[in-house]
Amino acid sequence: MPDQVPLSDAAQLPSWQQPKTLLFALAVAMPLAFWVWSALLNNFVIEVGGFDGADIGWLHTIREIPGFLAVGVLAFLLFFHEQVFGLIALFVLGAATAVTAWFPSMAGILTVTLISSIGFHYFETVNQSLQLQWIPKAEAPRVLGLLTAADAGSALFAYGMILIATQVFDLSYNPIYMAGGGATMLIAILCFIGYPRFRAANVQTKKMVLRRRYWLYYLLQFMAGARRQIFVVFAGFMLVERFGFEVHEMAWLLLVNLLLNTVLAPFAGRAVGYFGERSTLAFEYLGLAGVFLAYGGIYYFGWGLSLAVLLFVLDHLFFSLALALKTYFQKIADPADIASSAAVAFTINHIAAVFLPVALGFFWLYSPAGVFVIAAAMAFASLVLALMIPRHPRSGCETIFSSAPAIS
Repeated sequence: MPDQVPLSDAAQLPSWQQPKTLLFALAVAMPLAFWVWSALLNNFVIEVGGFDGADIGWLHTIREIPGFLAVGVLAFLLFFHEQVFGLIALFVLGAATAVTAWFPSMAGILTVTLISSIGFHYFETVNQSLQLQWIPKAEAPRVLGLLTAADAGSALFAYGMILIATQVFDLSYNPIYMAGGGATMLIAILCFIGYPRFRAANVQTKKMVLRRRYWLYYLLQFMAGARRQIFVVFAGFMLVERFGFEVHEMAWLLLVNLLLNTVLAPFAGRAVGYFGERSTLAFEYLGLAGVFLAYGGIYYFGWGLSLAVLLFVLDHLFFSLALALKTYFQKIADPADIASSAAVAFTINHIAAVFLPVALGFFWLYSPAGVFVIAAAMAFASLVLALMIPRHPRSGCETIFSSAPAIS
């Protein structure tokens, strides 16, 4: 890799070699492995691994452990340049995905899952940190929206290739896993060779940082993780259990969601830039509360499949506004805290992943509607927290209770 280049000098490089271009390359690379792995997961572990419900529960528990331990990234940053470590983690994700079908036993699948999860969660931690360090605050909402669109577009491509590979060419799991993982590995290698190591203006803190003035950001991250778990675990399960959704129907629904995110994510970024973080997050959380209450209404009032599908799509669209949480933190953070705080935030975001799916899974047996009512309550709590964000957040004015007055 070429020598380090100060971020302030990066504009002199060719456009393909600049920091933003690297961020877009990373946004495209990750879904090629992650979406191939996740899209084939349930079929692979049941058909090849012979998993039952308990085995799948163990797999998802192991999968979330690295997210809970994301603060471990800081230990590696003592020895690796942050950009280099992110590319190593991306390569690990690709490699683990590529060899998934080589280990069809339960022990093998769980081991590969753990390795791929380490790569994914450590890459995402570093990726979020680099985004906030490299993108100027004034451009962040727009660029983050475009990055989200690139991510969704790559996932859409990966999912489309899976459908073609399985429906047209009838390929087995191994070549599909190898293609997705191999593509991610190749992009990681090319980025390692082709880009200089960019040096941000502020040296990053290499130890875990918990600051009292970030308390609102921490709470919003925790609530975001809790809501995400309920949606990921139970929304799709509801479509299958209650309405008998088949595999191809779920596949097409996910394709629609990815297509909409690809098209609309840039507009979400513009909305954050125009309306601000407080209004955008409040709108997201109010919308999610309505969606979750309507999910509950499907059970309480017997509402039909069409509404359930619409809610599933709206759910995804509201989640695309979550980039406002990134720009909020970028505005209030000490620039030297971004790397350490990204790791801490990732851990906080995954706290709920450790216990919530299991606890609500038992509650689901008694009241599926109750699970979604709990999710709605979390969304309303998030709405209250979002209204504590100042109209113009900045360092020293992190909440409406901060002593520094907001800019009018």
